[in-house]
This record gives sequence, C-alpha cells and structure tokens, in this order.
Amino acid sequence: MAFYGNSNIQPFQEYEHRRATFQGYAEHLGLPLREAAYEPDGWLAFLGETSGIFPLVEGAPEYAAHTQRRRARCRLCYRYRFERLAAEAQRDGFETIGTTLSISPYQFTDLLEAELQNAAHRYGIQAHFVDYRRHYGEATRLSRAAELYRQNYCGCAFSQEEAELEREARKQARKQAREQIRAQAEGQTGTSTDATACQPSVAQPTTTDETQTSPC
Repeated sequence: MAFYGNSNIQPFQEYEHRRATFQGYAEHLGLPLREAAYEPDGWLAFLGETSGIFPLVEGAPEYAAHTQRRRARCRLCYRYRFERLAAEAQRDGFETIGTTLSISPYQFTDLLEAELQNAAHRYGIQAHFVDYRRHYGEATRLSRAAELYRQNYCGCAFSQEEAELEREARKQARKQAREQIRAQAEGQTGTSTDATACQPSVAQPTTTDETQTSPC
C-alpha cells in the first residue's frame, strides 16, 4: 500500500499537485493509495518552537546554528508524518512500514531512519529503512523521462523560503566569482600594458615634462 500523509506541504495547490502525481504513479504500479487528512494547522502546532526559516548558506556565520535548528524542525516533521503512517499501518494489519524520503540527498537521512524506527516501535510494527540516495541520479532521470512533476523545495512554507534564499545566495556567489575572475584578467592585462608603456623609446625621445608626468 502507498500512503500519502503530507500535511506539511503548502500551499494547498502544491499539495494537490503532488498528490495527483503520486496517485498517478501508484496506479501505474498497481498500488492502492491511502491518504491522510490534510491538517497543516495541526502540523504547524506540532512543530511548536522549532518553526522558522533557517537557510543553509556555505560560509555564512550562522550556518552551523541554522543546521541544528533545521534538523530540530525536520525531526518533528518526520515524527508527525511517520506517526500517522504507523497508526494507519497498524489499523490495516500491516506489519512493516518504510519511506521513500531517503532518496533525497537534501533530507536528514539519520533523522529519517531514527523517526521511522521510533514510530514503528510505538505501534508494535517493523520499520524497513533503506538509504536510497545512491539512486538519486537514476530516479531523477526516470522521473523526467516519465514527465513527472518535480518540485523545487521540500514542501513546507519554511523550506520554500529557504530554497529561494539559498538559490539566490548561490547565484550571488557565482556572480561574485565571475567578477573576481574578470577583475584578475583585467588586472593582468593592465599590468602588461603598463610595463610595455614604461619601456624606454629610442625612436621618439621624451621631453622633461613627459618624463615627470609618466605613470612609471
């Protein structure tokens, strides 16, 4: 059975878009689909004080602190969703639960595994966790070939804002790198030109004034 429990996804139009994609793929595989109630307010209340926007920008002074705060927020998000998955599985007589979230290199894999196991234990069932990240490239290729919808942020409004901030930071870093390369190239050219201009000329003698005003 496939389970769609994603009260974290916002806005609702995005939730519906992803659900339709997931449902179509589940039907393609012949899997029955069960959907949890969409309760974004309950999800947000569950996060409590861990809520917030924590962009991860390499080299930024707040990088380490933001990483820890995002991990705390994502841990509770995983917990909220896996609890509902485990409860549904137990109710329907399933013995094992798993997750495909581990395909993403942008998730916290260690937290996914821990929270899946904890949820399964609380409901007296088994957890089957597999780290699928090594298949991310192939999954990306297959999903594009199948023309499946591919989102550009994890799901919640926090992650959407973080993704935008991180993309802008990478854009600015690339721009700065290009400008530095250009400046270095121009500086090298300028040094070469100045050196040539400072060579003594035997074809046209200079006056005293010209010698005094020379940039050399």
